[in-house]
Amino acid sequence: MKSQLFTKEQEAVIKKLNTPKKIQDFINSLKINFDYDKDTCQSPSMVLKSGKAHCIEGAILAAAILRYHGFQPLLLDLESAKEDYDHVVALFKQHNHWGAISKTNHAVLRYREPVYKTLRELALSYFHEYFLTKNGKKTLRRYSKPINLKIFDKFNWVSSEEEVWFIPEYLSKAYHYPILNKKQLSLLRKADPAEIKAGRITDFPDPKAE
Repeated sequence: MKSQLFTKEQEAVIKKLNTPKKIQDFINSLKINFDYDKDTCQSPSMVLKSGKAHCIEGAILAAAILRYHGFQPLLLDLESAKEDYDHVVALFKQHNHWGAISKTNHAVLRYREPVYKTLRELALSYFHEYFLTKNGKKTLRRYSKPINLKIFDKFNWVSSEEEVWFIPEYLSKAYHYPILNKKQLSLLRKADPAEIKAGRITDFPDPKAE
């Protein structure tokens, strides 16, 4: 998967992003897509043109760049309780350990170093910081199996000029492993005020909050 899927300008950028760390730095540099005018799910090509992304758009782009450099293009869906939002990250493996690249506007739910032996370990690393900032309720409930985006090659998911809604639709239907049983759920403690304060820190100001 090389130049046929990217413009020369795009490939010149992507070619330099040859480690997960560099990819994460690039994903962080993209503005947040608040998509208030309409919900979007931009392809990697569309994200590179617009210069902005929300979590799943950032994860899909990261997976495409990882693939360019020889990794498998894998996504992991973190599924929340109904009152919160799911989060999607791009997975990578180095030295037989899992790491993750993440696009978020907040101080939490970010990059994961490749130190996790299993996907469950990696998913659980997000558990304590996955909470509602309005009340501190911890909301992470399930995580998906890794989804290899190669299954969407026939839909031209990397360079499509159309939005790639088929990817989140697939993620929502994929099997998710439960994190908690009912007893554990009943014993959860809310996040501390300091954690909630930290969770409200953002990279880019929300235009609707101004």
